[in-house]
Amino acid sequence: MSDLLERLRDRGWRLTAQRRVVAEVLNGDHVHLTADEVHERAGRLLPEISRATVYNTLGELVALGEVLEVSTDGRAKRYDPNARHRHHHLVCTNCRTIRDVPADETTDAPPSGDCFGFRISDVEITYRGLCPDCQAKA
Repeated sequence: MSDLLERLRDRGWRLTAQRRVVAEVLNGDHVHLTADEVHERAGRLLPEISRATVYNTLGELVALGEVLEVSTDGRAKRYDPNARHRHHHLVCTNCRTIRDVPADETTDAPPSGDCFGFRISDVEITYRGLCPDCQAKA
């Protein structure tokens, strides 16, 4: 059983066939799929799954805190099942590959320490560069 499925089962979340397939598609390391990508992959496992069901399930998973909704390019929202471990993202500027990078608590505060009176509740850092495959092609 996948880590996400196990967490959902432990919470007592009703796992219908559709919810199960969405959770299976999201399972794995460095998973950052768009809703359309989740629908496409879920459709291979359960052809009758609707786009609306995928969107609703993703919304529920985000509301439960079991999946993160991230936007690393300012366009499509992506869904990240690595919601239990604080992390940042590393994005290839060429192929758009996304990898999770463990968060370092010392780099999560603004550099000057001046927060302009804000009480910080969350930090999102996205590193950008070329992945090894794109470097080899350059």
